[in-house]
Amino acid sequence: MSDRGYRPPRALSPLREHLRETFWFAPTLALVCAFVLWLGAVELDAQLLGFLRDQQAYDEIQDLVSVAEDTKTIVATVSSAMMTFIGVVFSISLVAVQMASGQLTPRVVRIFVRSRISKLTLSVFLATFVFSLLVLSSYESETDPRQVTSVPFVQSVLTAALVALSLLLFIAYVSSTLRLMQVGPVVDRITRDSLRVLGRMPAGRPQEEPLAAETGQLVHEGRAGVLRDVNVARLVRSARQQDVVLRLIPRLGDFVVPGTPVLAVHGGAAPPRRRLRYTVSVGVERTLHQDLAFGLRQLSDIALRALSPAVADPTTAVQCLDRIVQFLAAVVDLPLGAVHHRDRAGIVRLVQDVPGWTDLVDLGFEEIRRCAAGSPQVTRRLLAGIDDLVLLAGPERQKPLIRHRALLVQAVERTVPDAAEREFALLPDRQGIG
Repeated sequence: MSDRGYRPPRALSPLREHLRETFWFAPTLALVCAFVLWLGAVELDAQLLGFLRDQQAYDEIQDLVSVAEDTKTIVATVSSAMMTFIGVVFSISLVAVQMASGQLTPRVVRIFVRSRISKLTLSVFLATFVFSLLVLSSYESETDPRQVTSVPFVQSVLTAALVALSLLLFIAYVSSTLRLMQVGPVVDRITRDSLRVLGRMPAGRPQEEPLAAETGQLVHEGRAGVLRDVNVARLVRSARQQDVVLRLIPRLGDFVVPGTPVLAVHGGAAPPRRRLRYTVSVGVERTLHQDLAFGLRQLSDIALRALSPAVADPTTAVQCLDRIVQFLAAVVDLPLGAVHHRDRAGIVRLVQDVPGWTDLVDLGFEEIRRCAAGSPQVTRRLLAGIDDLVLLAGPERQKPLIRHRALLVQAVERTVPDAAEREFALLPDRQGIG
């Protein structure tokens, strides 16, 4: 990567990412919004009724009462049918998620959980149900325009609007769910998320001087789990206030247990523990928020399952290889191995270890190569991908690619006895066999 000048670390939001990993926040917020919307609609209905009474427009009030009475049956039907509709739709969705996790990999479930259209659809469905129940409480039996105290006209209109919005979202939701059950959109989504991680990496100049001597370590005191992400901005700020450099010892995606060191301190005393609170997030599963290698892990898992004897789907493996090559081509010129996060003055304050080029190449090709020797479609695509990357890579990064190519050729020669079949299997082809 060329020197594009200093750029301060982007303020990441682990809380926002964690909320996206949950399925309760958006529906809960929608229920609160539905209640607030109902209160606003009640106030508007009261103002409308008061205005008509001031104008002594009793005929218009009678018309509003008639319209409200006509829509009462619709509102009652919506309130009784919406929960049944929600149950049926999302029961089917759970089946779809189970099928996708069985055919691809269990790690793709996070795509369904993070899907905005899924959360929006559920939220609007629940909001429509709750809003319709609240509207039913506003109806009254009085029909005399001089004595009526409440006419839920605005509420009825909003109920109809929410029902229309629910139907539109249902169509969009079904379309989105069907797409996520296909291999192509899933691997494309994983690749785009992985490239987004690259976009969050600082693009400033590398570290010119070696780090000062290590003066201390900070151990993990929370629960055991996978290192999901770190709050870069807070760590940089704490290191600047203490005038030290912090170094993250485990990589993102590593499993850490209580008592193991997570941060090394260079050049001074360690910052107080209270300043580092909530800077390291540990969970039960890896996420793509900051984990550079997790996307390759998912693509490799999908390809391995496709190459298993129980599935025998080499075309899916080829689709995964397409995206693996795309990702490796995007990082072929990037400085890997360590990321240096700087403060506003351009001083390095946090050093984060990331997978190197060889690590990423091995993650993308090693396991697939071991399982692909008997599938000419996959071997041809793998050879073509390696050859493309060799052309893009500099001399210092061609070695792991050449090693994988040689090992693949040896594996095919051992597995395929016929010379003509070996020649066919070792012919590079970007489509495999088309």
